[in-house]
Amino acid sequence: MSAEEALEYIKSRPEGALQSDLWKVLKIDSRKCSRIVAKLLKDNLITREVESAEGIRTYRLSCTIKPRGRRFDPLLALDAFEPCAGCIEECIPEHCAKLSEWIFSIVMGVEGEVAVEKVRS
Repeated sequence: MSAEEALEYIKSRPEGALQSDLWKVLKIDSRKCSRIVAKLLKDNLITREVESAEGIRTYRLSCTIKPRGRRFDPLLALDAFEPCAGCIEECIPEHCAKLSEWIFSIVMGVEGEVAVEKVRS
C-alpha cells in the first residue's frame, strides 16, 4: 500500500476519514498506516485531529488539497487544452471575458474563483 492510495481514500471522504478505518480499508497493519499518515502530514497533504469513535481514541484525517471544480471543462477538447472549445460567442480572445475569467482562476486558484464570484455579485 502506498501513500497515494491512502490520500485517494481520504480525498474520497468529504468529511474526512478515521485513521482507525484507513488501515482496515487499505488492508495494512496500524503501524504501517501510522507511517503513511506521518508522511502525508509531513508533506502537508492532510490534517489530523483527535476524535473518539465508539469510545476509542483515533484521528480524523482530512485532505488539505481541495478539488477544483469542473467549471471550465468546456475549455478542454479530449485531453488537450482548447480555451475556446465549445464557445459559441464571436469575440476577440484578447477581450473575451470568459477566457479572462478562466486565466484568472488558474493564476489565483480556488481563491480566484471566489473573488470572481464576489466581483459578479
